[in-house]
Amino acid sequence: MISETNAVAFRQNLGEMLNQVQYRHDSILINKDGKPVAALVDVRLFKRIKRMQARFDALCQRIEAGYAQVPEADGLAEIDAAVAEIRAGR
Repeated sequence: MISETNAVAFRQNLGEMLNQVQYRHDSILINKDGKPVAALVDVRLFKRIKRMQARFDALCQRIEAGYAQVPEADGLAEIDAAVAEIRAGR
């Protein structure tokens, strides 16, 4: 479950919220001035996010390396053509 709180309430109830995250595996979205600024998640989810980020970064590097010799304008044109093809329903 994801719950939301503001920064003041978070500071006042930190111990309780840590228990929520640790034992119930909930996540808490922390708002400041009505805008989300941080999230408190259990360590298992955090580790999973880090692994996914590492895999995503590695994939981005492979894609970048594959297109290293392609001029930027050509790459953007290829992307635009692929998007147009998908939008056309092909």
